[in-house]
Amino acid sequence: MKAKDYDIVIIGSGVGGGAVALQLAGSDAKVLVLERGPQLPREAQNWDLEAVFCDQRYRTTETWFADGRPFRPGMFYFVGGHTKFYGTAMFRFRERDFEELVHDEGVSPAWPIRYAELEPWYGEAERLFEVHGECGIDPTDPPHSTPYSHPPVPHEPLLAKIEARLRAQGLKPFPMPSAIDFGPGGRCQRCANCDALPCKIDAKGDAEIRLIRPALAHPNVELRAGAQVERLITDERGRRIVAAEVVEGGVRRRITASLFVLSAGAINSAALLLRSANARHPRGLANSSDVVGRHYMTHNTTALMAVHPFKRNPTRFPKTLAVHDFYFGERAGDTPLGSLQLLGKIREPMLRGPLPSVPKVVRSLLAQHSVDWYAQSEDLPHPESRISVRSDGAINLHWHRTNLAAHQRWVDKCRQVLRATGYPIVLAKSFGTEVVSHQCGTVRFGDDPVTSALDPLCKAWDHDNLYVVDAGFFPSSAAVNPALTVAAQALRVGRHLRTNMKEILS
Repeated sequence: MKAKDYDIVIIGSGVGGGAVALQLAGSDAKVLVLERGPQLPREAQNWDLEAVFCDQRYRTTETWFADGRPFRPGMFYFVGGHTKFYGTAMFRFRERDFEELVHDEGVSPAWPIRYAELEPWYGEAERLFEVHGECGIDPTDPPHSTPYSHPPVPHEPLLAKIEARLRAQGLKPFPMPSAIDFGPGGRCQRCANCDALPCKIDAKGDAEIRLIRPALAHPNVELRAGAQVERLITDERGRRIVAAEVVEGGVRRRITASLFVLSAGAINSAALLLRSANARHPRGLANSSDVVGRHYMTHNTTALMAVHPFKRNPTRFPKTLAVHDFYFGERAGDTPLGSLQLLGKIREPMLRGPLPSVPKVVRSLLAQHSVDWYAQSEDLPHPESRISVRSDGAINLHWHRTNLAAHQRWVDKCRQVLRATGYPIVLAKSFGTEVVSHQCGTVRFGDDPVTSALDPLCKAWDHDNLYVVDAGFFPSSAAVNPALTVAAQALRVGRHLRTNMKEILS
């Protein structure tokens, strides 16, 4: 019998794939990480707003469909995945986020694991990503067995005043946990080019820098960029994955391995499993439960610009403040509202897309006089909110929106809070289908193979050697950014694979 090319193939180099790779680094396993995109070049355009936001230099050119309507999704295919462009926010889910939680329009389901099982891995992920923060200020902060290893990033002067005005309202604002290389000897310049832009000085704690590069320092881990996996191939029984069909440099080939870890992101992982349908699995791989592609979530989100017509905002790095006082509701017994956190500083080119009819001079004045916030609330899982693959191979996304009335109540509450900080004008712009930054839920894990695709360690119920480790495993979205939770679970799964490697690979 022909020897396999690798022991373990990891598909995707973002937070999930990177964390698994790092856990396997230095082991006896021969590991290959496949990334469809290239290395992101270090170039002047990294911090050029015209190039990034207007020309969309780094955004994929592929076409997806939203119920037949073509659109260009906000996807970025590079080594390190979406974290090359994320805003460095690294929140833990709250303890209650792992439990069943009643919302206005339905129930957020319980996870098959609880916060306590993930807690040590949250701490490990915070250490790896060098997250700056402070425990115990956030009123919803879950228990930490280890403190942050880095203090919070200090507020710039204007934000310190706003924090004081929030406290004067009886609120408990807290330092936003941020993954940047800041402090003595650190690379971070605390510039304005962090949120939604790549960092050309490697100061952002992204998956490439914090996970992939350290993993590649070990000889047993290999990375191939520009290698797109189109299908997974099973054996005749359909129980084991035997190969990944890959297109690399225009050449199609099969790469064999004993174990496959799929971490292509919630949408693309689901699409790959669906495209890999065969006679044994006509609905797609890992899909005897018919949940693959279903329960898509990506948060209900709105950008808020708090504007004072006579006060400029000189802040460069504003990602230092968040508010969770209303995360689980305004009063005891209320249904949840959501989180409020600062956005990266909005500048005029960023407003051309959402405000195309507004004159440039007005957009510039708005950007100069605004403090920019991000209101986020939970998007509930719905079986008809789903990813499917068209006959031409393209992705179709049907987002069945949920919890919108609650989100609007949260936006209204945020307007009230922000006006009380001294900003009389608060403009709001919600994000639509094209923004898929917080995609999750499409390959959910659980305790029951009838209602889930994966077990609590993210192994496919239907296959002996397939794990899916990205935000696709989420049964619910909570109301905070997903990156740290993906990292924590991926570290947990990676340790499981390393500890039980002989048994798993046999």
